[in-house]
Amino acid sequence: MRATVIHAPHDIRVEEVPDPVIQQPTDVVLRVLRACICGSDLWAYRGESARQPGQRIGHEFLGIVEEAGAGVRGFAVGDLVVAPFVWSDGTCAYCAEGLTTSCPQGGFWGSVGSDGGQGEAVRVPHADGTLVALPAAAASDDRLLTALLALSDVLGTGHHAAVGAGVRAGATVAVVGDGAVGLCGVMAAKRLGAERIIALGRHTARTDIARDFGATDIVAERGDAAVAAVRELLGGEGAQCVIEAVGTEQSMRTAVGITRDGGAIGYVGVPHGSGTGLDLGDMFNRNIALRGGVAPVRTYIPELLPDVLDGTIDPSPVFDLSVGLDDVPAGYKAMDGRTALKVLITP
Repeated sequence: MRATVIHAPHDIRVEEVPDPVIQQPTDVVLRVLRACICGSDLWAYRGESARQPGQRIGHEFLGIVEEAGAGVRGFAVGDLVVAPFVWSDGTCAYCAEGLTTSCPQGGFWGSVGSDGGQGEAVRVPHADGTLVALPAAAASDDRLLTALLALSDVLGTGHHAAVGAGVRAGATVAVVGDGAVGLCGVMAAKRLGAERIIALGRHTARTDIARDFGATDIVAERGDAAVAAVRELLGGEGAQCVIEAVGTEQSMRTAVGITRDGGAIGYVGVPHGSGTGLDLGDMFNRNIALRGGVAPVRTYIPELLPDVLDGTIDPSPVFDLSVGLDDVPAGYKAMDGRTALKVLITP
């Protein structure tokens, strides 16, 4: 089969690799219908996170079960399913607590020795604990299928940030980051009942989506100017709930600066850069809480899925460029150059 591999920074290729096969009774082999490129994939593409030459890449996908191991109980050949970006066994103490990303038997797609999502097929370990069934009819609805793909990562990650920030009915929320996760954070905040949502971003195509998703205000400034602008909008105080969806030192400093005393920051931006940007003394004195991390999206999918299916929320607009599998390298270039927000892959 064909799959996307990374050989070096800025060297993404689509190559022939061995077909996935059942290795354990709890495995399934999944034929990929939709996949995509994540902003976190760009850190490997840019050389900011290490990868072995020839390593698979990609962790967001959905598809059709083509083969099921003898121990699989919840799925059969022909089922349409979505995979969260981490597999998990569904039986350990962490899974029972909803922290599926800490499952001792779990792992990340594209890690050494595993399949990546940006290919024609994937071996899925612990299928019963990992996959979530989708209505078969969705396979023939292109928009809905694309919206459902967001459940594999960005929609659940934005929701995780909103939960970490304590978003609730009537709250004031600020969102740092205008990528797909930040935009889904806006959507999540609106879904949870936020009254005012301030999106920080300066790219019109993205801020237009933010407004469609529920943002009431846009702040285009960065750094100290952004902090001043948000506080001016809020009468000199910060936001009760802040979503940090970038992961740089500057973005974390901004998040702390725009948080109201007694407020909370939900952080889901993969950390990268020279430092955390955290002033613990300032946070201590102002009673600012910090919650977040790797989003356990498998836990959130059952909650979010009905709202996607009935159209209450539609994250599909975050996918603004579609490519076939052979054109995935061009998709990476487009996202790296910020000419695309999030690239959809149709193998």
